[in-house]
Parts: sequence; structure tokens; C-alpha cells
Amino acid sequence: MSHISIRDLSVSYDGHLALKGISVDIPDGQVTAIIGPSGCGKTTLLRCCNRLIDLTEGAQVSGSVLIDGVNILDPSVDIIQLRKKTGYLAQRPYPLPMSVYDNVAYGPRIHGTKSRRDLDSIVERCLKATSLWEEVRGRLHRPAGKLSVGQQQRLCLARALAVEPEVLLGDEPTSALDPVSAQQVEKKLVELKGDYTIVLVTHILRQAKRLADYLIFLYLGELVEHGPAAHIFSSPRDQKTRAYLGGEIS
Repeated sequence: MSHISIRDLSVSYDGHLALKGISVDIPDGQVTAIIGPSGCGKTTLLRCCNRLIDLTEGAQVSGSVLIDGVNILDPSVDIIQLRKKTGYLAQRPYPLPMSVYDNVAYGPRIHGTKSRRDLDSIVERCLKATSLWEEVRGRLHRPAGKLSVGQQQRLCLARALAVEPEVLLGDEPTSALDPVSAQQVEKKLVELKGDYTIVLVTHILRQAKRLADYLIFLYLGELVEHGPAAHIFSSPRDQKTRAYLGGEIS
């Protein structure tokens, strides 16, 4: 079953074509990893899935990205509701300049949750889901910026979960973390995949092998190959895929 369907998606920056007619279905309830050399369009593809591409000056987008059958690139789409549906983890954690509690409660408040009891429940549930509760329960009202970088990234994950998204998008979400923190984030993503459609950009093939159920390989803005990760890693069809997985191109 496909949660996200991308059809003939092209993106250019000031005349430079970054994505060239991408069409692919991203399966529901799995981890999909987008891999490929630097500059091949991985992050551009990810940013189209929640309209962050709109923030890039000079970007021109054509084609469609369907989530639950709705083309999210249509100008009439409510961006606030779209971002509620699609949580996002950046390369580096960006906690809001407020307390740990208020970081997690921020989204639910925007979407109308006023009850302190309800907010308390959401904050605790989401911090437990990211294995942060026991680490921060005694400092919920202290600045989030005082947490370690690894804790901040898990806090950003908790903040994303607080608005009950359907999709989690991650742009190399462990690249700024130490190995232990990266392992913690990877573990949580694997645990969450049954409840969410997870799409990750990664430049680490070992990470893709550990996490991915499905694989998308991009090269110079083109979709070269996609399919079940185990099959592509063991029997890639395309020579470019074989060369990339073999370390011949990077």
C-alpha cells in the first residue's frame, strides 16, 4: 500500500534541473531510505513531501506529490494541516527557544489543545515514545537548549509526534549526533515505523542497510532504481546502483 505517490516530479533552481520527472510510490508503515551521491536531489525530493521546498528562493516545481490521494503541491492545500500530517527532522536539531515542555506542547496548542491535563498527557506520552521522559522529567520547564545534542534531536522527534502525524520525514537526522545518540534515534525510528510512514535521506549506506525496508536511489536528479531494500542491496539491477553500492561513485 502506498501512502505517498510521487508523479512526474521535477524541480529546478534558477534554471538548473535538480529533479527530473521522478515517479515513485512510497509504501505505508515502512522506512524508506533515499540514497545517492551528494547533490543528486535527495533533500530536494524530501522537502517536496511537506512543501518546505516553497521556502527555497528560485525553486520551480512541477508534477504532483499525492498524500492520501491529495496533491499537496496544489496551491489550495492548507500548509498548516500538511505540516501536521508530515513531521520533519532536520540534520541538526532545532529546539524552539523555550522549555522542554513547551517544545512538545507547541504544536498541540497551535491546533487547539488548551487543557493543561491534555497537554501534560501529550508531553509525557511523546517524551516516553522517544525515551526521553526519564532523562528530562525533572527539568521539563528548563530551556530545551540546555539538553545535549542527542537529547535535542529526540526532543524534536517528540515535538513532531505531538501533533499525531502520519508521515515522518528525516533529512540525515543522525548526521550531527555522536554514535550513542545516533543509535538511540535509529532505534526509535525502527520502533515507530509500524505506526508511521518514515522517509529518510541518508548518505550512510550502513544506516540504510540497518533501517530501510524500501530504497530509492537517485543519481544526478534522476530516479535510477527503487524497490525493497534487501533486494536492491543484494541484486541491484542498474550499473549505476552497483557502482554506488560498491563505492565506485560517491
